[in-house]
Amino acid sequence: MHEALSMLGKDPTHGFTSLPLNSSNFDIQRPYDLAVSERYSFINGIHKLWVLSADKPLSITSHTLPRTEIRIKVGVWQFEGHAYVPSGTSGVCIMQVFGSSKRATTLMLRVYNGALMYYRSLLIADDIYGRWFRVNVIHDTGAGLVRVYIDGDLRLVANDTGGPSHYFKCGVYTQNNCSYFMESRWKGIKVLKLSD
Repeated sequence: MHEALSMLGKDPTHGFTSLPLNSSNFDIQRPYDLAVSERYSFINGIHKLWVLSADKPLSITSHTLPRTEIRIKVGVWQFEGHAYVPSGTSGVCIMQVFGSSKRATTLMLRVYNGALMYYRSLLIADDIYGRWFRVNVIHDTGAGLVRVYIDGDLRLVANDTGGPSHYFKCGVYTQNNCSYFMESRWKGIKVLKLSD
């Protein structure tokens, strides 16, 4: 196992190198009938993304629920970002690893009534409303594992579900039992690869 992945309990970015992240390697997915500026802003280093439960999907042919997400087009080992979820936002995915051989995603971090969940099955962190928290997700495709750290603490190790292609997404993607208005904010977003 690579040294960076064996250092559980340490800084999750140890052994990784940050890659540049700019508009050339990410795009904003949003309701197809709205301009980006109607569901996304970037001010003072903070990405703000919001969606309404009545919004349209990301394309006219999509059967998915409404979303406004940053889709990072670089498929690499680790995602890092600081997230903020306002009180009242619920029934929404705020971060995902897209791609799987069994379903659409390898990982979803969802918010339900102030709790951050792995899908709906496992509590990752409680009382997340109204505060910034750091999210690190390491996807080790070789070992078939996903690790989730919150504020530097390992909170989840789960098997991935395979698939040939993956990418990171963050923002808001409507799920079941959602609030009418859903918002998340992100700053310090990084993608990282294993150092040589």
